[in-house]
Amino acid sequence: MVTFVTGKIYYMKSIQKTLFTLAAALLCIAFLLPRSGMAQVVKPSTKKRISIGVGLYTDIWMNTPDGMKARTINQGVQVFGTYNMPFGKGPFSFAIGLGLSIHNLYWNYRYQGDSLNFQFVKIEDTLKYKRSKICLPFLEIPLEFRLKTKSKVSVGVGFKVGYMIYAHSKWVGDDYLFNSTNALKASFKDIKNLEKFAYGPTLRVGYKWFNVNAYYSLASVFQKGTGIDIYPISVGFILMPF
Repeated sequence: MVTFVTGKIYYMKSIQKTLFTLAAALLCIAFLLPRSGMAQVVKPSTKKRISIGVGLYTDIWMNTPDGMKARTINQGVQVFGTYNMPFGKGPFSFAIGLGLSIHNLYWNYRYQGDSLNFQFVKIEDTLKYKRSKICLPFLEIPLEFRLKTKSKVSVGVGFKVGYMIYAHSKWVGDDYLFNSTNALKASFKDIKNLEKFAYGPTLRVGYKWFNVNAYYSLASVFQKGTGIDIYPISVGFILMPF
C-alpha cells in the first residue's frame, strides 16, 4: 500500500514536472530545428542577435559536512534566451538574457517539517527509501562576454544571478510521517532557511551549436546559522541552435 500526502504536501504533480517537460520539448526542438526548413525563416541578422539554449548538467555538491552524502549524479536542466550586442564587426559580443535552471540534490537527509531551524535530518538506518532530494528552481539573468571565431568555435565567459521560485523536497520510501509500514511518495514545499538568491561565474566552450559549460555557485543553498554551507558546481552541455 502506498500513502499519498495532500494539503501543504503535494504528491509528484509539482511545477518541476511541467518545467522538465518544457525543457525536454525545447531540447527536441534544438536537435531538429537546424535540420528543418524552419531554420531558413530566421534571418541571418536575427541569428546574430538572439541565442536560445537548452542544456543538461550534473551538480557536484561541495563542502558537504561529515555524514552528509550526495549522489554522484544530480541531474539538472536549464533553458535560456539571450540578446547579443556585438562590438563592431569583430568576433566579440556581449549578451544578456533570461533563463530558468533546476538544481537537484539527492542525499541521505529527509524533510523534518516541525523543525524551527534546519528542516532536514539524517535518514535513520531503520528507514528504507528509494529517493530523497531537494529541488531548487531558479529564474536567472545570465550575462556573457562571447568570442565566436570564423571556424565556428565559440567561448563565453560570464556571470549569472538567480532567484529561487519553487523549492521543494521529495521523498519516496517508508512512511515516516505516520510511522507505518506503508510506502510514502510525497513532495514538501514551504521549506525554510533557504537562500533565495544564487549567483556565480559561468564558462562555455562550443563548436557550432554544441557547447560544454560550467557554473560555480558563490552562494550557499542554506542560510547562515543552519550549520550547512553547501553549494553546487554544475558541469554539463548546452545546445544553441541559434
